[in-house]
Amino acid sequence: MHSDRSFTLKPLPALLAVLLLTPLAAQADSTTSLGTVQAEAGGSGNGAVSAATQQSAPYQALTQGSLTATQPQSIISQNYIDENAAPTANYTDIINIAPSVFSITPNGAGGMETHTTSIRGLQDGQFNVTFDGIPFGDSNDFTHHSTSYFMPQDIRSIVVDRGPGTASTIGPATFGGTVAIYTRNPSETAGLTAYGSLGSFGTHLEGARFDTGVMQNWGGASAVIDYKRFNTDGYLTDARLKRQNVYFKLLKPLGSDTVLSLVAMYNTLHQNVSPGATLAQIQQYGPTFGLNNGPTSQAFYGYNYDNIETDFEYIGLKHQGDGWTLDNKLYTYDYTHHGWNGFDPNGETPNGTVLGSPGGLSMPNDVPGERMLMAYRSIGDILKLTNDLGPGMLGYGAWYDHQGNNRNQYEIDMSQGGAFNYNVITTGPNAPLEAANANPPGTYIDRLMYDSLDSFQPYVQYAWKITPSLTLTPGVKYAWFRRTLDAVQNQGQVQGALNYSKSWGKALGSVDLHYLIQKNWSAYVQVAQGFLAPNLNVFYVANPADNSVNPETTMNYQVGTTWRSHDLALSGDVYYIDFNNLALKVKGPVGQNIWINDGGAIYKGVEGEGTYYVGGGISVYANGSINRAYDKQTGLTLPEAPNATAAAGLMYNSGPWYASLITKYIGKRYGNPGESDPLPAFALTDLNVSYGLHDLPYWVKRGKVSLQVHNLFDKTGIADLAGSTQYASTNLYYTIPGRAEMVNVSLGF
Repeated sequence: MHSDRSFTLKPLPALLAVLLLTPLAAQADSTTSLGTVQAEAGGSGNGAVSAATQQSAPYQALTQGSLTATQPQSIISQNYIDENAAPTANYTDIINIAPSVFSITPNGAGGMETHTTSIRGLQDGQFNVTFDGIPFGDSNDFTHHSTSYFMPQDIRSIVVDRGPGTASTIGPATFGGTVAIYTRNPSETAGLTAYGSLGSFGTHLEGARFDTGVMQNWGGASAVIDYKRFNTDGYLTDARLKRQNVYFKLLKPLGSDTVLSLVAMYNTLHQNVSPGATLAQIQQYGPTFGLNNGPTSQAFYGYNYDNIETDFEYIGLKHQGDGWTLDNKLYTYDYTHHGWNGFDPNGETPNGTVLGSPGGLSMPNDVPGERMLMAYRSIGDILKLTNDLGPGMLGYGAWYDHQGNNRNQYEIDMSQGGAFNYNVITTGPNAPLEAANANPPGTYIDRLMYDSLDSFQPYVQYAWKITPSLTLTPGVKYAWFRRTLDAVQNQGQVQGALNYSKSWGKALGSVDLHYLIQKNWSAYVQVAQGFLAPNLNVFYVANPADNSVNPETTMNYQVGTTWRSHDLALSGDVYYIDFNNLALKVKGPVGQNIWINDGGAIYKGVEGEGTYYVGGGISVYANGSINRAYDKQTGLTLPEAPNATAAAGLMYNSGPWYASLITKYIGKRYGNPGESDPLPAFALTDLNVSYGLHDLPYWVKRGKVSLQVHNLFDKTGIADLAGSTQYASTNLYYTIPGRAEMVNVSLGF
């Protein structure tokens, strides 16, 4: 058995390795300027922007397409992040501006993990999220933790790819697309930047960034280290969050055609988390209801909290030779989550515990709760190569990842300092349900397990230049993955231990045609297969061998175009996605739960985004989508799939001034299958104003002050379905966080 193994490594050794490798890497010769290296590494430094560039549609665009894209995508620039995103924002808050994207963070920007992120109606766990091309996330269901990794100060840009991409697009969930996050590079000039924010809901952030600049005595290397601390009381009552984050990045030229990169990040988080509120609670206590300060309540904030540690590191090597390139990243990341919660914070289950053993000491007034652990580490490598071959470019490579995950959950007595609780409910309407979940009857263990996921994806593709303007790119990758589960107590209504493993594999094809009509106008057609590996929950049954589950798959058909000039950045697309092999849990031949593939869904729609530069520093922006996502069998709209999204913005950017007024609209959607829980459409407006300080003391190189007002018109209606209560299955909801003001200041030395 492995359920008691300690797989999670602490981040200190990884961070020390980065620091030790830094001087070793710096000893190599270099004849390349850092500006060239940074361009090869995927971005420029933090230099000033010329007035001509600043006053243009591509620079001021909130999102825009790419002239080289072969599928619909929205690029969110560093300028947008710096000027419009809250300094505390999750990456999900940032991408909310893009077409077809719907994201809700109920406790204010960055104040808790984002509850819902939807792209074309596909949910978190159905699309990839990557950092510098490295996929990350929970292996059990491929979801992501938006408050646990990089913060906005360390993000250079984000690209929202709405589709499975080419064969070289790797990750566990190319099913619904990729949110590609790129980390910020060191500056070419040395300096120290101190920054801070103060805002609504008791929010404050303090940070400092140190850039080494180009170190000629270290062969042209440059590095940055950034530390920040973020605290908030939160929009929801007693839902506090405390976060610390440190980020390090080194770029080192190795000769004229090679660059070494080292990245390390460490994050700690303490948060009090509300599970949502019933309509009755919202009506009684108002839209801010979350937790309370009563130690006799299961909703007491002292019983509902998480302590989370994460780290993320990689060493990358990029080489460009005569007609070929190599890009390799060796990486690791960790997520360690200790969590506590009241058994039923929404008040439908009375207090009462049993201590010592089944039928032991009854404590009718004690507060029941739960304690859990989720601790995993991934280790992997991504190798990508290209070669000039004939009239085109051959691309090939592979991705491998291993993640091992310890998970447990125990029923405890909060009033007795976490003593084990044997069967909370013995009488009343919920007793049969509680008894059904006892595994075996009388135990305090909900789950005690170790699971792992190995993923391997080799690929090959060929970009055939039919003409200088027309490129056809067919490709194929083979997606292989293997799950193992070694459980003393398996999760769910399954009694006892389980030791099981299973492998799946599937070849996935893609082909796209890209046409550069003019140097500033392109179009593309794409047909590609997406896939989603079965979640770990297919093992939460009496006998997983009875399952017959293949990966869920999609066939994606997309056509789009992009135009970019000084005054206009415009793109649009039409898509049709045929989703098959829907995984469903059903009753087996002897009454046991099993999983099968059955049915699927259709996703289709039209999307567009554009920015027009009016002149005098003024631009206007708009995006929109009309989306339809429905079940093939019933024709009913899928949950969390808005029927439309839209955004509109007015921007002014000239000299030291920046200002924007931006509105995002989310259309009607449903919280549950069957169109039984309609959620209203809503629109939120943000105001952002910033000014670059001048006439500063000689020892201050630069400065900036800004004011941000989020949800300008203070809308506080229902935002989303949050799930349901433990056993009565009463709907829970999150509301829209109310108006929030934030003042931000930065000074560079």
